[in-house]
Amino acid sequence: MNDDLYQTLLESTKAIPWQIDWPTLTFSYIGPQIETLLGWPQNSWKSIDDWVERMHPDDRERVVNFCVSQSKSGIDHEADYRALTKSGDYIWIRDVVHVVRKDDGEVESLVGFMFDITERKQNEEALKELNRELERMSFLDGLTHVPNRRRFDRKLDDAWAEAGRTKTPVSMILLDIDAFKAYNDHYGHYKGDECLIQVAKALSDVVESPGLLARYGGEEFALLLPGTDAVQAKTLAERCADAIQALAIPHVASQTAPVVTVSQGVATVTPDATLASYSLIEAADQFLYAAKKGGRNRIESAPAD
Repeated sequence: MNDDLYQTLLESTKAIPWQIDWPTLTFSYIGPQIETLLGWPQNSWKSIDDWVERMHPDDRERVVNFCVSQSKSGIDHEADYRALTKSGDYIWIRDVVHVVRKDDGEVESLVGFMFDITERKQNEEALKELNRELERMSFLDGLTHVPNRRRFDRKLDDAWAEAGRTKTPVSMILLDIDAFKAYNDHYGHYKGDECLIQVAKALSDVVESPGLLARYGGEEFALLLPGTDAVQAKTLAERCADAIQALAIPHVASQTAPVVTVSQGVATVTPDATLASYSLIEAADQFLYAAKKGGRNRIESAPAD
């Protein structure tokens, strides 16, 4: 293949061929496509400094250190980075590099191709964002849009581990809407869903970070309260009861009250090596059972010390 044909083939591809003389770190060749892609004239690519200066500042250290170390070691490599266009924008480039050695093993030059991968990167980012959204949605209850049991369990594991390190208490409030089956039977499931949504909103307004409200299942909601002692948790449970009462949702089918009410179990545990996180759930569930057995529309918790 003669040199003219070889150069014609190189310059007809969308990829941008280039060659750098290693001893001087200067460009011995770069394809004319570089001007179409980035806007910088072909003859403005003099040395490796031009390549570095036209790279996004956030990418420079990572890419330059990687490429130099690989080149010195004689290892072929590739790198993705954002390249500055003459108009001031950035596009994504993938540089594929081959290291050319002399007979004695010394690096003679670098040859490679630059590829415009902007569209690919945009598609990758869109896919990542979609995955993040799907992950977020997988932690939300579809009806009330508060966190679901899966999110609660994950948060509990994290809070339990942190409390074990800091020797601080973790509290949990387990709430159950009183006579909810009777509510559904009397008003219908559409109204039942509306009731759940209103209750979730009212509870959300009570809970503050780092606390977490979750729909625990059916008509049950759970509040996870890291760093909250028993007295604080009981006070918050009272605020929850007041918030639900303030909704004044009629419930003529209830034998407890003429409006929707909740029963609550409140538990507080300071984790240690002998306790698992489910001990908090079990304690809250036992207190909730006691609240229901005791007549509903009430709060049950451990006696104050």
